[in-house]
Amino acid sequence: MLILTRRPGESIYLGDDIKLTVLSVQGKQIKIGLEVPDDMPVYREEVYLRVQEQNKLALQLTDQDLLAATRLWQKEK
Repeated sequence: MLILTRRPGESIYLGDDIKLTVLSVQGKQIKIGLEVPDDMPVYREEVYLRVQEQNKLALQLTDQDLLAATRLWQKEK
């Protein structure tokens, strides 16, 4: 992990497209501003982890899923 010190109003660039700016510091709370490309999603960590878990679950196939799909295809014929 890279650790950098920044004061309010100072920024960090991540590559050419992402700018992170420290807006304010109040006690243990830090407000940051992010400038990212419009097509880049930004998630809080807890939301990102939940989305990743749901994606993993959605990709898991079971025998029941395959049997149900087979029955659907057979009905179309």
